[in-house]
Amino acid sequence: MTVAIIGGHGQVARHLTRLLVARNTAVRAVIRNPDHRADVEADGATAVVCDIEDSEADVAGALGDSDAVVFAAGAGPGSGPERKVSVDQRGVEVTLAAAREAGIDRYVVISAMGTDDPPGDDEVFSVYLRAKAAADAAVRAAGVAHTIVRPGRLTDDPGTGHVTLARHVAPGAIPRADVAAVVADALADPGTIGHTVEVVGGPTPIAEAVAGVAGLPADPT
Repeated sequence: MTVAIIGGHGQVARHLTRLLVARNTAVRAVIRNPDHRADVEADGATAVVCDIEDSEADVAGALGDSDAVVFAAGAGPGSGPERKVSVDQRGVEVTLAAAREAGIDRYVVISAMGTDDPPGDDEVFSVYLRAKAAADAAVRAAGVAHTIVRPGRLTDDPGTGHVTLARHVAPGAIPRADVAAVVADALADPGTIGHTVEVVGGPTPIAEAVAGVAGLPADPT
C-alpha cells in the first residue's frame, strides 16, 4: 500500500509517516518547500514537491500511483484568512479532484473540532473553522471512501496511545503523535469509511477506539 500525505512536513504528518513506514507502508510526502525534502526522506518517505494551490493536474501527478490520500496540510499559524480558504478549504477540493483523476478512492482528512457549527464572525480562527467545515462537506459530497478525523487542541506532548473518540466529544487536548496513530489505524480499518469522528486525549487504547468507529453513526449520504 502507498499513502500520499498532503502537507507531508507537518508535525502530525511526520509522526504519521514514521508510523506507516514502520508498518511497511510506502509514503509519498507531498511538500511545498523543497528545503524540507531531506527531513521527510529521513522519516522514510519519498518526497514529492508540489504546491496544492497549483493545478489539479500537478497535484494528480504528485499523488502518482498511491492507494490512499491523507490531507494533513494547513495554512499554519500567522497566516491570514485568505490562505485559510486557499489551503484548508480549496486545498482539499483540489486534492479531491486530483485523487479522482488519479483513480484514488480512499481519502482521510485531518480536520478540527468546532466545525459542526463554526462561528460567523471575521476573526481568523472563525474563518479557519468555516474553511475546515466547507472542506469536510466537500469530502462527504465527493463520493469517496472517506474518513474525517477532527482532533482537539494539538500539543507536542509525547503520545499516550490512549484517546477519547466518538462522533462528538467534550473539548480537550491531544498529542500530535496520538492523532497520527488514530489516522494510521483508520487507514487500515475499512470500518472507519464514511465516518466523521472527534478525538481528544482519554483512557481508551487507540486500536480499540478506532475499531469502535464502525458502530458510530455514519455520515449522511
